Amino acid sequence: MPSGGQRKHTISNKTRKRPGKDLDQIHDDLKPEKAARLLQQEVDYDLPGNGQFYCIECERHFIDEKTRQLHRKTKLHKNRVKTLKEVPYTQAEANAAGGSGFFPAITMKTRIQLPTQPDVPVSVEELEKK
Repeated sequence: MPSGGQRKHTISNKTRKRPGKDLDQIHDDLKPEKAARLLQQEVDYDLPGNGQFYCIECERHFIDEKTRQLHRKTKLHKNRVKTLKEVPYTQAEANAAGGSGFFPAITMKTRIQLPTQPDVPVSVEELEKK
């Protein structure tokens, strides 16, 4: 039995062989002009389903429309859609987090809305009573 340092299967083979696109790249693919191009691809006989049935969120090709519809109901697809709903960080936000440059504005991701307190005029006599 191998010791702790000699384990072979610590990382899935799929993550090493097919890393795929990053979430920010997929987020760019979801823009309308690029999404229309990806959904209406030319026929490619090397891809499953000749490249006609593509899931943009998961960047996968399917054999037919029925298989793609079944895929859209899976937990894997729903989790990917949920993670893509989060707005990706911009390069300016990354520079601000790294401390390079001057960025006086707070970013939209980090802004917290605090409830506002109503302005109540307080007299000096009320403060002395407390």
